Order: sequence, then structure tokens, then C-alpha cells
Amino acid sequence: MKIIVTGSLGNISEPLTKELIRKGHAVTVISSSFERKIAIEALGAKAAIGTMEDIDFLAETFRGADVVYAMEALNAGSFFNHDLDFIEANTKIGSNYKSAIEKSGVKNIIHLSSIGAHMKDGNGILTFHYNVEQLLNELPEEVSIKFMRPVGFYYNMFSFIPTIKSQNAIFQNYGGSEKEPWVSPLDIAAVIAEEIEKPFNGREVRYIASEEISPDDIAATLGKAIGNPDLKWITVTDEEMLNGMIGAGMNPKTAKGFVEMNAARGSGLLYEDYRQHKPVLGNVKLKDFAEQFAAAYHQ
Repeated sequence: MKIIVTGSLGNISEPLTKELIRKGHAVTVISSSFERKIAIEALGAKAAIGTMEDIDFLAETFRGADVVYAMEALNAGSFFNHDLDFIEANTKIGSNYKSAIEKSGVKNIIHLSSIGAHMKDGNGILTFHYNVEQLLNELPEEVSIKFMRPVGFYYNMFSFIPTIKSQNAIFQNYGGSEKEPWVSPLDIAAVIAEEIEKPFNGREVRYIASEEISPDDIAATLGKAIGNPDLKWITVTDEEMLNGMIGAGMNPKTAKGFVEMNAARGSGLLYEDYRQHKPVLGNVKLKDFAEQFAAAYHQ
């Protein structure tokens, strides 16, 4: 099949591209960075260089594709950009995808959504996933869409490193012994590759998770990996969490969204729909990721 992959060579798109090429598909990878062209072509894929803001570019790239894998992505510094509305900017990318899909005539879409996309509010920064799902659901019925809803990514735990080094603890506005799901990008890529080759039929939702583990057990696992068996996960108030993020330079509105999202994790509200549609867990467990975490920690 002819498959379009967005997200350049990111944590999901690179392993996805490799797997699709291994299976014999013709893959075009969209990237905004011309410097990525050589690396994309080295994988055996075609590079399409352009932006997610350019609807005509997207439509032309999508045209004739059997499947488009679409994800919203902003650069790594976007959380700290005080001139950027994170939710609004990602929602706009989703709107651009909708327009490009309509213009191109492509009929099969896999969209990277998220846990929390079933919630109109109360989900913090994840609100944009709800917004984009609603936008894409406005497409004609002949456009089939598979909404992939992964849970929290293991690699988000890299953000724990500064306070582990400075205060010997992980600080979040939720915690304890209640298990919550986490996921590896490798397991997400595997599920997407699987779904690309399965029939498309209207609108579908699939959750993706690798392991369910509690904050206390996360601290124990990461602590062991870095040689700090006494590492603790400490629960702070929403206000303390917000002030800490703003103090670190984060956009206050974005920081508020993070705090609200974490509060929904702690209350279990974020996982209500997930619990009703629990997936088979993937292959990559926290102990596997902990090796990467330790390597980053000791750099």
C-alpha cells in the first residue's frame, strides 16, 4: 500500500516507518525539516518536506494514498512558549488535516489521539485531542477513521530527572499505590502498523497501553535503575505543582493544563473510558524503559 506517515522521524513515526517498509509498503514521511530528508530516505521511505500549516502541501501529499497516519506535533520548546496557546495550536493542526483530507480524497485515516479524548473538559492539555476527534468526525461517512488513544508515554518520565537530581524525589500532584497505564512508543507503532493492514470500517477507537503500574512502583523501579533505591514519589498540591511549573518557565496556561490533566489521573476520571475498553497490554514494560531512563539520568 501507499502510506503517508506524519510526525517526521519521531518516537512513534520512525519505528512505524521501519515496520511498514519491512512489510513492503511504499511509505512517504512528512517532515518540516529538510535536514531529515537524508535520514528518511536512508530508511527506504520518500521524504515530503513541508509544514502542517500548509493545507495545499498536505492535500497534495495525501492524494492517492491508501492510508494516512496523522498526528499533531509541536516542537519541544512549545510548553515554554508564552506566546503560544498549546491547545489552540494543536487543534488548528487537526483542522488543517481535516481540510487536506477533504481536498485529497483519501478515504482511510489513522489518527493519533490520546487517553482523555472522550472528555470535553476536565482533561487539561488533552482537550485538543477531544477537539480534533470532533473535527475529524465531521468528515463524510465514506472516510473511515481509526482513532488511536495511547495512555501516558514512558518517555514523559524524563521530566522527573531534574527534581530527582536536585531534591532526590519525584514530585507530582497525584501519586500513591493505585495503578495507572503507561505506554511505549514502540508498542504504539506496532499497534498502528497492525491497524493499517486491517480493514477500515467507519469510525473506530482503540486504546494502547504497555503496562499498568502505580506511582510508588514507578519510583521504586526508576530508583533501582539509577542506583537510588530510596527514591520516593511525593504528592504535592495542585497549587504547588502549578507554581513549580511556572517557576521553571512554563507557559502558565499550559502549566495549568498539565496540573488539571494530572488531577484527572489521580481521581481516575481520565481513565473511565479506558477502563471500559481495556486493551491487551504491549510488550515493552517499565523495567525495559528504566534502562533508557538510567542512561539519560547518568549523562
